[in-house]
Amino acid sequence: MAERFLMKGNEALAEAAIRAGCKHFFGYPITPQTELAAYMSKKMPKIGGTYLQAESEIAAANMVLGAASCGIRAMTSSSSPGISLKTEAISYMAGSDLPCLIINVQRGGPGLGGIQPSQADYWQATKALGHGDFQVIALAPSSVQEMVDLVAKAFELADTYRMPAMILADGMLGQMMEPVEFDDNAEVKKTEKPWATAGHGGKREHNVINSLYMMPQDLENLVNERFARYEVIKQNHQMAEEYLTDDAEIVVVAYGASSRVSHSAVDMARAQGIKAGLIRPITLWPFPTDVLQKAAKTAKAFLTVEMSKGQMVDDVKLAIDCAVPVEFFGRTGGIIPTPDEVLAQIKALAQGGAD
Repeated sequence: MAERFLMKGNEALAEAAIRAGCKHFFGYPITPQTELAAYMSKKMPKIGGTYLQAESEIAAANMVLGAASCGIRAMTSSSSPGISLKTEAISYMAGSDLPCLIINVQRGGPGLGGIQPSQADYWQATKALGHGDFQVIALAPSSVQEMVDLVAKAFELADTYRMPAMILADGMLGQMMEPVEFDDNAEVKKTEKPWATAGHGGKREHNVINSLYMMPQDLENLVNERFARYEVIKQNHQMAEEYLTDDAEIVVVAYGASSRVSHSAVDMARAQGIKAGLIRPITLWPFPTDVLQKAAKTAKAFLTVEMSKGQMVDDVKLAIDCAVPVEFFGRTGGIIPTPDEVLAQIKALAQGGAD
């Protein structure tokens, strides 16, 4: 039976993680995600779990590395500059093939920037979340309910493919309150982890978690094996939502909070006789190229809408092989685009060019 609550996004993320089997949270307060950590501090002791506010973001991420090595579901959360501090440990976890969940409730940057919503960590999440050749699964919810749903999905994918996963949210989603449902009968999917350093009673060889390989060929073999896994993920786990794309001539591409604004703009455009549609990437990595390629067969132009300076634009161009023009509209610094602003860009494209 489903339970229905009115919850703030940050708190819903925390509750969803607990229900997905996470019993170990390591974090550090930073606006606009602090409510997530505060919720964990109250709930974890009640379920026999661990809540630990580390001395720094760096320490928190390395604690996740240690917990994940034991084969348990562990997570950390932060906001943009805090995630930057965690990237070294994330690279170590990727190099050790460790599953975990990282939540980034983005704020404006670079530097300390501001505490308002942003989507300017797209490149960090999808291209460079640490040094070396690796990826993380990056999921982008657009509602509080989807935050809840994607937490379990992130843990499952991380466990299945032995790699870190990230929920890429933003300050708007983290702070807003919406109705959410939790399914009391939902089964927590457990993945066998014979590689874990969880004790063995002399029944097997010692497991060693390591990311250091002195022989170049050994390291290359491991990286190649990892990238073969990534190809499987690309083939099987692209996720996107399509809205009015069957006959769309102008296709808006937006994720997260920007997609909510864009959805309204598409409705407004349709009311004015403009054939507009929306593609909302849910997986930012793997990027949903298949859906975009299909839309490019009939679209005259694409418009990406972001709370950044256009970090997703190149991925859209690559996905459609530049078959049609790709334009961009966005706001930055913590400013959220409005439906009217997006509508103006759609109308300009429909008339033959973007403003």
